Amino acid sequence: MKKYSYQILTIALLGLLPLVSCKKFLDDKLEGALTTGTAYKTAYDIEAAIRGCYHVFYATDYYQWENVMLSDVRSDNAYPGGNNEETFFDYDRFILPASNTHSYAHWKALYNGIARCNILLKKITEVTDPALTTERRNQIIGEASFLRAFHYYHLVKLYGGVPLELESNSASPEKTRKPRSTEKEVYDQIVTDLETALANLPDNYNGPAGSSTANDPSVNKVRATKGSANAMLAKVWAQRSDRDYNKVLQYCNAVISSPAGYALLANYNDVFDGHHDFNAESILEIPYEEGNWDVSCWGVQLYLAPEDGWQKYCVPSKDLVAAYDAAGDAVRKNSNILFMTVDPNGDPISWADENWNPCQDPAVGTPFNNKQKNPAGWASGDNFYLLRLADIILLKAEAQNETGSPSAAATTLNLIRNRVGLPNVTGSTQAQMKTAILLERRLELAFEAQRWDDLVRAGVATTVMQALNENSFTCPGGVQSAPVHMDYSHCTPQRWIMPIPQVEMDANPNLVQNPGY
Repeated sequence: MKKYSYQILTIALLGLLPLVSCKKFLDDKLEGALTTGTAYKTAYDIEAAIRGCYHVFYATDYYQWENVMLSDVRSDNAYPGGNNEETFFDYDRFILPASNTHSYAHWKALYNGIARCNILLKKITEVTDPALTTERRNQIIGEASFLRAFHYYHLVKLYGGVPLELESNSASPEKTRKPRSTEKEVYDQIVTDLETALANLPDNYNGPAGSSTANDPSVNKVRATKGSANAMLAKVWAQRSDRDYNKVLQYCNAVISSPAGYALLANYNDVFDGHHDFNAESILEIPYEEGNWDVSCWGVQLYLAPEDGWQKYCVPSKDLVAAYDAAGDAVRKNSNILFMTVDPNGDPISWADENWNPCQDPAVGTPFNNKQKNPAGWASGDNFYLLRLADIILLKAEAQNETGSPSAAATTLNLIRNRVGLPNVTGSTQAQMKTAILLERRLELAFEAQRWDDLVRAGVATTVMQALNENSFTCPGGVQSAPVHMDYSHCTPQRWIMPIPQVEMDANPNLVQNPGY
């Protein structure tokens, strides 16, 4: 399937360029020029700037793969892998120091995305070019507001209350050295931005009748829309500490009944086979393009392709595999986890896996995160869903249950179960339904950066992680050692959020570190 970069999509919407090929996502020289105070003069400049706002999805480790590590590895879904690289071992065991360089990279990447949105939202009010129509101006305001909210959502989940930077065009210390806002204040700003997005975004970006952009899913699935704003409002009102499940239900229903026509695919495997991009189940996805280094995804190679000769990351846990087996869920297990004893060239896997196969027994398979299936040599074209309908349907079931309707929640939950051939859940109490929904989300959304949030939202992260019975092994003299219990005792409620990066603490004397670090 042909894929389109945001560069081509945005310009095509104005009719400035034909929709002909997927070129570089963003011209770095042009983007750099648009950081000055005088650069934003034309409609083209503004379109270039919104491309820059989307560019964070391509340009950072965070959205390429580490957001999955931060959720699934920190949860009961996966081991760090990667030969137990210290960074991810520290994530996994909840002993992350404030000096961790990966954590600082996440912080920088997300604030960089926010800064681009801030500047655009300020500068767009100054552009008088008549080519920037009122309709398109409002859409761009909606897109930038959505993206700013999206990045802040990830920040507040990772670190708790963070500084609210809404200007980003000043070197003045009194403006740049802001104290931390509270979690509530950050979420309130996220809601404000999403409400702005909802008021300004279309359900679909409809080009002229008969044009290549008329009702084109390769446009509508990769840009912020009303559907994505409603989906994020549902997730925000569920995740914040002062959650409101009536609002969650309201926004879930708005997605499900959207004129955009979102619908579950009949076959779960089709959602993740790499051949059904921009499908009806997708609400928002990152459109990677195989082989094009500017817009491809290197992250898939870090999960798959053992011909590299080293252990991959985000190794599925025995607990997750057991959960699939206990549920009789062969469809999603086989789609999401790939067991291998040889690499794609037919050679034995060359490393020992400390959790599954420490002595490299050729009869024992090593599992891989198989959510995206086509690494393509560090240049995968497998898209990554930022928002998809199954998540929202399960969130609706959660909201129904939490507002006192477990029977209705079961009916909604069964929409997801029936797709993979599992029997209906019936007659459950509210407590039983809560457990069933949490499990269903685990099986459906494994390796989609959802599990840790689910455990935190349910209030069971500490209970689940400290009760987790996982082991590692060594292989002295070719004989498997006794099991070494993996210690999750540091997963206390204080460690549900990460430390503020030390680099930021040193640069900003107004910051206060999270308790427990």
